[in-house]
Amino acid sequence: MAKLFLVRHGKSEWNKKGLWTGWTDVGLADEGHEEAKKAGEVLKGESIHAVYTSELKRTHQTFEGIREAMGAFHLERISHHALNERRYGIHTGKNKWQVKEEVGEEVFHKIRRGWDVAIPEGETLKDVHARVVPYYEENIKKDLKEGKNVLVVAHGNSLRALMKHLENLDEVRVCEVEVGTGEIHCYHLDEFGTVLHKEIKNSSQ
Repeated sequence: MAKLFLVRHGKSEWNKKGLWTGWTDVGLADEGHEEAKKAGEVLKGESIHAVYTSELKRTHQTFEGIREAMGAFHLERISHHALNERRYGIHTGKNKWQVKEEVGEEVFHKIRRGWDVAIPEGETLKDVHARVVPYYEENIKKDLKEGKNVLVVAHGNSLRALMKHLENLDEVRVCEVEVGTGEIHCYHLDEFGTVLHKEIKNSSQ
């Protein structure tokens, strides 16, 4: 049996300001570094054999904080753009709550959490799913089937897309999924890569 740990990066400078970030390469806020440290403390004692992150530095900084807190300095990350955050197109850099006031709560919720809601020059969650899942199946799942425990540090939407796949969520249920910054979702899988059960390890507890 193997374990898959999914961790959303710690709070970034733009998270703190309520801005849609997407592929903008901002770093962690002080709170984000602390969340990474706490996640590492929760994971301390776990054996991790492989690490995957997005190409964006907020996931790299989170992994570095986790690795330091775990004392697992031997771990190295594999980074790939398939795990990057959703592209927010014309909304990139805008304040989420100002957009909510402009478009109304119903439209805002669809933009933010909907499955196939288009943003001009951006991506839908369905688009993110289409790049995350093949990467998982071709790379990460191989490690898991070999009995390796894997840590993935990514983003709210890339993790939601992967969770849809792992938990076989429908298009309605995935809209309700929320992953907090620094939050850890732990999946236990059998030798075929099938999820047996899941637990959430909240680093704030």
